[in-house]
Amino acid sequence: MDNKNQGHDLLRPLPRWIFMSRWLQAPLYIGLIVAQGVYVWQFWTELVHLIQMLTVKNVTEVEIMLIVLGLIDVVMISNLLVMVIVGGWETFVSRLDLEGHPDQPEWLSHVNAGVLKVKLATAIIGISSIHLLKTFINAAQYEEKTLLWQTVIHLTFVVSALAIAYTEKLTHAAHPPAQH
Repeated sequence: MDNKNQGHDLLRPLPRWIFMSRWLQAPLYIGLIVAQGVYVWQFWTELVHLIQMLTVKNVTEVEIMLIVLGLIDVVMISNLLVMVIVGGWETFVSRLDLEGHPDQPEWLSHVNAGVLKVKLATAIIGISSIHLLKTFINAAQYEEKTLLWQTVIHLTFVVSALAIAYTEKLTHAAHPPAQH
């Protein structure tokens, strides 16, 4: 055995431990699955609340719209959780081996850290849009300063997502994926 291979063999346990450390993320993803369960509970609680409101009192269209937007918000956050859980696991922990499964999400076949960042940024914009719409529908309840800051924050999310997408595009153009 030459010295080059002997040094390489001595370092093998360290890279192996470093690579195995990715499994420390498993409890984090399991925790996100539990958080998604909380959002399912939140959704059903709000839906029951909406149905009870309809049977008990006269409900305005604005009240219905605000509750429905809240339901949509919960669904969008749940979708964000699915992207983080499934995409993050596939990208950073271990392959899910879903190739050929009829329920495999289309986006999962080409997910990587860059694609995941763009998808997450887009989802955050969607969630922020719902919050902003709820605020504008109920604008009379807010100070002008609050309306302005929520709009500025939303626009910051949009600009950030565009910057992330552009950076990913530049990175992808500089290092195109290998053809199989």
